[in-house]
Amino acid sequence: MFLCIKSVGMPGEYVPIDYIPVIIVLFVATLIGLLPLVMGVILRPRRPYPLKLSPYESGIEPVGEPRYRFSVRFYVIAMLFVVFDVEVVFLYPWAVAFDKLGLFGFIEMMIFIFMLLVGYIYAWEKGALEWD
Repeated sequence: MFLCIKSVGMPGEYVPIDYIPVIIVLFVATLIGLLPLVMGVILRPRRPYPLKLSPYESGIEPVGEPRYRFSVRFYVIAMLFVVFDVEVVFLYPWAVAFDKLGLFGFIEMMIFIFMLLVGYIYAWEKGALEWD
C-alpha cells in the first residue's frame, strides 16, 4: 500500500511517497554517469594536428584497407572458447557445493560435461580446431 501526499496540482492528483527515493537515486546515478563525460568535453585540450588524428596501430603506420575480413575459423575458435569458458564458470560453484548436492548434483554435472564433450568431439571431427 502506498502512502500518498496530495500534490499542488489538480484536485485528486496524488504523488506516491515510496517512489521519491527511487527518483532521487536515478537522478544521482544519471548525474554521476554524465558529469565526467561533460567535464571531459569541457576541460580536455583541443589541439588537433595530422599526426594526432591519424589511426594508431601499435606504433606502426597503418598499411592497407582498415576493413579486413577475418576468416570464419577465427569466429569458430572464438565461439568454442566462449563455450568452454562458460563450462568453467559452471564448474566452480558445483565444486564448492559438491558435498551438499550429493549424487543428484554429481549426475547432473556429468550430463553437462558429457554434452560439452560431445560438442568438443564434433568440433574436432569437423576440423574447427585446425589452423591450417
